[in-house]
Amino acid sequence: MLKKTSVDTVCKGEDKVMQKSGDVIAAEGDTVTLDCTFESSDPSPSLFWYKQEVHSFPKYMLKRGGYGTDNAQEFQKDRFDAKINKPSVPLKIQKLQLSDSAVYYCVLRPTVTGNNKTLYKNLWSKDNRKLHNIH
Repeated sequence: MLKKTSVDTVCKGEDKVMQKSGDVIAAEGDTVTLDCTFESSDPSPSLFWYKQEVHSFPKYMLKRGGYGTDNAQEFQKDRFDAKINKPSVPLKIQKLQLSDSAVYYCVLRPTVTGNNKTLYKNLWSKDNRKLHNIH
């Protein structure tokens, strides 16, 4: 099951990322799309998707936008893809596998600069709810 919790992550000024609440049930082999909408004062923003497995640090998956497109080697484009269509950058995961169970979240470029402690803190909302969780 895919759990989505409402979260607003403020990056700078009016920049923010929003992920809607709601549950999606998916089975192995399915395709799922994780929603992410954003507001940015940057005319060409960069959006990033991360994956965090239980008891692990966030892992970079892919980026889209102002600084080009890129997928980390572990997250091949044939299974993990996102396209910016202002104001959204949904993550599409195809051929779902059990190993895809994790917390997924998107961020604007300013959120991921700096040290890991800042990045980890931005993963959570004020009441420590997860953004996305596939079970």
